[in-house]
Amino acid sequence: MKVLVIGSGGREHALAWRISKSPLVERVYSMPGNPGMAQVGESVAAPPDSSLYVQVAERVGADLTVVGPEIPLVAGVVDEFQAAGRAILGPARVAAQLEGSKIYAKKFFQQYRIPTAEFVTVESRGDALKAVRRFGFPVVLKADGLAAGKGVVVVRNQPEAERAIETLGDRLVVEEFLVGEEASFIVLADGRNVLPLPATQDHKAVFEGDQGPNTGGMGAYSDDRILTSEQAAFVLERMIEPAVNATGFTGFLYAGVMLTQAGPKLLEFNVRMGDPEAQPLMHRLKSDLVPVLLAAARGDLTGATLEWSPRPSVCVVLASGGYPGPY
Repeated sequence: MKVLVIGSGGREHALAWRISKSPLVERVYSMPGNPGMAQVGESVAAPPDSSLYVQVAERVGADLTVVGPEIPLVAGVVDEFQAAGRAILGPARVAAQLEGSKIYAKKFFQQYRIPTAEFVTVESRGDALKAVRRFGFPVVLKADGLAAGKGVVVVRNQPEAERAIETLGDRLVVEEFLVGEEASFIVLADGRNVLPLPATQDHKAVFEGDQGPNTGGMGAYSDDRILTSEQAAFVLERMIEPAVNATGFTGFLYAGVMLTQAGPKLLEFNVRMGDPEAQPLMHRLKSDLVPVLLAAARGDLTGATLEWSPRPSVCVVLASGGYPGPY
């Protein structure tokens, strides 16, 4: 079979590398890919609009398309493929709003009683400043739309809050600052069933010691000791399963969780595999990934399993000086 991987980052390289090792796969295509991905398959040019991606899949004869980044998912690429009768792994546009809009997501958490930080949503900078005063410092500000992992700011005083609000825009979530250790819990879903992957932890701050502004991720590791079995069960039952059942979610669903003294609380959902979490996960995976990707895309993960190395793994990111600002 032929598999098309949409995207061009480290996450997509890791997925393409692991997919290429399947005995079921004759050829891997990446769109638009990168030089590393070209070593495990053939790169094809991406059209200017994600609504045209299905034409590329038809041209290369892809039996399965795997979407890496969130932007095409939020734009509805899965709906386009399904309308054309082509197999694709990812959530439909409506379900992708769990990542596409922070305001939508927080109201969703509230509706389905998913444990999360206290919050208010605001539509103007004046209201944002009032909300900040209500919560006190430190407080978390989140831009409503997609921001490549850089739309969340922890502010510790009034001047920082004013600068952040100017940068992030009018539509914001203002929420309490949670104290604890953060973990990433990713599952593969078929619309009803979920297949959990090992827990990971990524590091967002640009400098050592969790200092400096948030980035898209400076590295991640995977280790079975990140979550206890009780914590993992809580995240599945109280956070992930309600979301999958309510939305019919298909694909990778990523729960960013804060492990507080009061128990795990959901920071955010991402509607795709994490980056850089995909890199250590794909390195630990010992079994064939392709059959479970196909099963999820076809809507039936019943009985599906994956085998993992017991050894931890780590990914370290190199970034240009100045990142995440101008560089």
